[in-house]
Amino acid sequence: MECSSCPRGCKVDRSVKTGFCSVGEAYKIARAAPHFWEEPCISGSKGSGTVFFSGCNLGCVFCQNYEVSHAAFGKEVSESGLMKIFDMLIEKGVHNINLVTPTHYAEMLAKTLEKYKSPIPVVYNSSGYEKAETLKKLEGLIDIYLPDLKYYDSAPALKYSGAGDYFEYASAAVSEMFRQVGTLQTDENGIAKRGIIIRHMVLPGNISQAVKVFSWVRENLPRETYISVMRQYTPFGRAKDMPPINRRLSAREYSIVKEKILALGFENCFFQGADASDEEFIPNFNLEGVDL
Repeated sequence: MECSSCPRGCKVDRSVKTGFCSVGEAYKIARAAPHFWEEPCISGSKGSGTVFFSGCNLGCVFCQNYEVSHAAFGKEVSESGLMKIFDMLIEKGVHNINLVTPTHYAEMLAKTLEKYKSPIPVVYNSSGYEKAETLKKLEGLIDIYLPDLKYYDSAPALKYSGAGDYFEYASAAVSEMFRQVGTLQTDENGIAKRGIIIRHMVLPGNISQAVKVFSWVRENLPRETYISVMRQYTPFGRAKDMPPINRRLSAREYSIVKEKILALGFENCFFQGADASDEEFIPNFNLEGVDL
């Protein structure tokens, strides 16, 4: 069956060959373990049950998970194997099941989650480069959406992610996600139960994208919408040879972005400290939790 579930529209039969995302028709996973470096309401005290899927439909030049996203490192698992991974994470006491880079598995996940019925919230943690029509198939199955909104303008989206139509699709996707789950709701301990958090990683020399992205959010979604302004950029991969993103974000750049975003009137914002760009926060992709 030809795959056209994401904006790339490769239309390849993934049982025969791979398209842009570099994976076939089976689940492929690089790591499954509690993760403690998401937003506080996602990680909490017990961690978020992250499942890092291999491959990616976006392919950013600066991706810190290059071996997983670009090289599709990981191990294929069956649907029942994925369910066992979910069970393992739940037994560890995590606050949620966090599906990381799930876009190119979305239609498969819709079928799996219909069967699984997770007892804890399911998080859909994506680049935002989605088709709204595909997301509709996940309605009622995802509790928390955690999308990036990486770019507003087509030029940087094309240059850094090869997707000049990024905002066209991502803005429609975020709107669909909000329609499904609404504003973030938390329990008595401040742990997310349902809703959306919109992320943006500020790129050096590209702070206008952050301001434009969150201006759009403020104009199109309620002021109580939760947003996460990420400071963790570190140049990886080809980005090391691509000024101005061949360096870390400066304190002044992040300060300017923070000031402008607060001026927009958001009520719920996550900001990061200077240590967010430390490489120690990058997971070790060694198939942990996959060989069950």
